[in-house]
Amino acid sequence: MSTSPDRRYRTVWISDVHLGTRGCQAARLLDFLRECEAETLYLVGDIVDVWRLRRRRFWPQEHSDVVQKLLRKARRGTRVILVPGNHDDVLHDYVGLEFGQILIKPDHIHETADGRRLLVIHGDQFDTVVARAPWLAHLGTHALAVSQLVNQWFNWWRRLFGYPYWSLSGYLKHKVKHRAAFIAKFDAALVLEAERRGVDGVVCGHIHHPEIRQIGAITYYNDGDWVDSCTALVEDENGQLELIHWPEPSRRVEPQLEAEPATGVAARLKRLRRLVPTG
Repeated sequence: MSTSPDRRYRTVWISDVHLGTRGCQAARLLDFLRECEAETLYLVGDIVDVWRLRRRRFWPQEHSDVVQKLLRKARRGTRVILVPGNHDDVLHDYVGLEFGQILIKPDHIHETADGRRLLVIHGDQFDTVVARAPWLAHLGTHALAVSQLVNQWFNWWRRLFGYPYWSLSGYLKHKVKHRAAFIAKFDAALVLEAERRGVDGVVCGHIHHPEIRQIGAITYYNDGDWVDSCTALVEDENGQLELIHWPEPSRRVEPQLEAEPATGVAARLKRLRRLVPTG
């Protein structure tokens, strides 16, 4: 892995990392943060999943590494702005303050290099489930945690047999009936807010659905998440924005598994007993 960033951007947006959950793709995010540099980095909500941490302690070293990397970027000159979401809503109490040179704001107007003004906001305010029935949103969080645990085991087996990561939880989520209608309503609500604020576009997260779409006069950007899609929205020096999908770090299978030939069912079961994850 290179020691200096290979990609440099004017601006980067990431959201919905959900540190503190098993579904968080912390290794991929850390790889992205090491390889990419930006003048401004927006953390567009749900970076740490406080909802989940209140119920169960899960915080591996990789999650601490991500936090340390973000703080290090801020110390070394990257302008870092954090916009709280619903899973890290406790940060709303600290709006206007800086922690480790990371500024917390309820939302922000970003000006691109070509002069367009974009509203940066997490978007949970425009989710009717979160806004009107928070208890139902918490129930959904529990269901998501279960699906993420299943997804973790599913991909552990895939890696064991040499297959790349594939998000089972993301696939099931996008197959849920009425999800397309929900996304359309969410997008429309964000576009109306952008029109009300007199901006040219809106950048959000929340629904874990990366997308760039022109809706009337407003450009809608959703930067995705680091649970299923592992995407970031980036702006180049000319003001052009695009979504990038970050692949898995190259080494995903233990060396002894790659070198050891298959010697029958008994030998494979023996390896499984040694490698099965605990905790």
